[in-house]
Amino acid sequence: MVDFLYMTWLGKPVWMWLGFHAVIFILLALDLGLLHRDKSREIGVKESLLLTAFYLTLGLLFGGWVWWYIGPQAGQEYLAGLVVEKSLSMDNVFVIAVIFGYLGIPRNAQHRVLLWGILAAIVLRGLMIGLGAALVHQAEWVLTIFAAFLIYAGIKMLVSGDEEEGENKSADRFTGFMRKHMRVTDELDGQNFTTRRPDPKTGKPVLWLTPLAMALVLVNGADVIFAVDSVPAIFAITTDTYVVYTSNIFAILGLRALYFALAAMVDRFAYLKTALALILIFIGLKIVIADTFELIEIQPWVALVVTVVLLAGGVIYSLWRTRGAAEAPVAVPPQAHAETPRERLGSSHG
Repeated sequence: MVDFLYMTWLGKPVWMWLGFHAVIFILLALDLGLLHRDKSREIGVKESLLLTAFYLTLGLLFGGWVWWYIGPQAGQEYLAGLVVEKSLSMDNVFVIAVIFGYLGIPRNAQHRVLLWGILAAIVLRGLMIGLGAALVHQAEWVLTIFAAFLIYAGIKMLVSGDEEEGENKSADRFTGFMRKHMRVTDELDGQNFTTRRPDPKTGKPVLWLTPLAMALVLVNGADVIFAVDSVPAIFAITTDTYVVYTSNIFAILGLRALYFALAAMVDRFAYLKTALALILIFIGLKIVIADTFELIEIQPWVALVVTVVLLAGGVIYSLWRTRGAAEAPVAVPPQAHAETPRERLGSSHG
C-alpha cells in the first residue's frame, strides 16, 4: 500500500492527488451537510464575502504548501494560475446572474443550483485538463494554438457588444428546445429539480423537470464555455498538470460564494470585461513571445503581477465610473410575479 502511494501519476506521487481530493471532499461535505442544512435560507452578501475570503485563504495556504514542498517555481505558477482562474470566473458569475434572472430563480434556491453546478464543474474541468495535459505533453506546439485562441478570445471580448442580449437569446433557444422535447413545468416546486405532475394526455403522474433543472443545465453549459478560455490560459502559465488542476479547482470552489458577493452589484463592474480581455491577450502573447519565439523569458511572478494589476484596475475603474449607481437585483423576488420562460417566449413571438 505504501509503495502504491509513492507511485508517480501525471508527474506527481499518488498520495499528493489523494490528499488534495480528500481536502476537496471534506470542504464539499461541510458545505453541503453543515453550512447549508436549511434549504430555505438565503445567502446574504456578508456571508458570501466571508465564504469567499475563507476559500481564497485556503487556496493561498495550499499555494504556500506547493511553494514549500514542490518549489518556488511551482508556487509562483500556482498563484498565477489561481489568480487568472479566479479572474476569469468573475465573468462567469455575471452570466450566471443573467441565467437566474431570465428563469426567475429566487435567491434562496440559487445556492442549490450553484452547489450541484460546482460538483459537475469539478468533474468537467478535470476531464478537460486531462485532455489538455495529454495534448501539451504529446506536442508542445499545441501551446501556440492555445496562445492564438486566447488572443482571439481576448480581442473578441474587447469588441463584443451587448452580451446579455445574446445570452437571453441563447436561453430562449434552449428553453424552447427543452419544452418542445421534454416535460418542463412553468413554476418551481420548492428546490426540486424534478416533480411529479399528471400527464396532459393520460392523466397519470409522470416526471417533469422544473425551471431549476433548466438553470442547472445552463449554468453547467456556461462553465464548459468558459473552461474553453480558462483551461488554455492556465496551460499558458504552466504545464505542470498538478499545479494546473489544483489551482483550477480551488478557483472553482469559491465561485458559489463569489457569485452572491458580486451578483448584487453586477452593474457596478461594467469595465471588468475589458480587464479580463486584456488578461487573456497578455497570457496569449506570453506564449508567443517567450515560448514560441524565445525572445523574452517571462517569469511566473511577472504574469501574476500583470494579472493582479489588470484585474484590480478593471475593478477600481468600474467602481469609480459607476459610483452612486443603484444596486441591481439578482433575481425576481420570490413574492413577486415572475414572467415564466414560456410566457416570455410567447410574448417575443407574438
